Amino acid sequence: MSVSIASPSKTSISYGCTVSRPTKSSKRSVPDLPRRLQAFYAASFAHFGPLEWWPGETHFEICVGAILTQNTAWTNVEKAIANLKRERMLTVRGMESAGRERLAEAIRPAGYYNQKSEKLLNFCRHIRAAHGGSLSRLLAQPLPALRAELLALKGVGPETADSMILYAAAQPIFVVDAYTRRIFSRMGLVAADVGYDELQDFFHRHVPPDTEHYGEFHAQIVYVGKEFCRKAKPRCEACPVRLT
Repeated sequence: MSVSIASPSKTSISYGCTVSRPTKSSKRSVPDLPRRLQAFYAASFAHFGPLEWWPGETHFEICVGAILTQNTAWTNVEKAIANLKRERMLTVRGMESAGRERLAEAIRPAGYYNQKSEKLLNFCRHIRAAHGGSLSRLLAQPLPALRAELLALKGVGPETADSMILYAAAQPIFVVDAYTRRIFSRMGLVAADVGYDELQDFFHRHVPPDTEHYGEFHAQIVYVGKEFCRKAKPRCEACPVRLT
């Protein structure tokens, strides 16, 4: 499905961003939500350009990155993945052969390396036991079955599972994170205490399902969050989606 994106120069959306306290209610009555989300995307895309996220040379590397990025910056994940490539561990067989201690040392830059090495090995063992060592077989499943299977694995939560589904399996599911909650609650579109499933459903209802667009939209949100809509001292005046 192709997604038509309005040109930022033709958009007259008032974003109304405010840094406010969390609200108890997660309900919002906001008119024309699809148009507002489309305008956000267009304004961010005009500023950052195509981000071509998620970085990774193979589907397995993408899945590994989704686990390694938990509670750390992507720059640290890049260092860990570089180590895995250098040590020839960036395959199911390579990780299993290396064992937990060597794997933990290789991914040390990503932090929580003992826990993450166990998560990676659990993931590899599951691929071998349930799918004969074939990640492709795992990822080829219908989206509901794939998501349920991933979420059943120890150490794989909704954001990690959905990142694998969207970027490795190329199936349309919207990935949400702390940036998503912060930005769109400040815009007044969702509550500050909105849960993962409800926030994801918000995007599924108002943004047409398209794998490439979902991936690029998520990337734009991440970059707006990192560069402008910071948790402390947000750079509102310079933000590409600011009130004009």
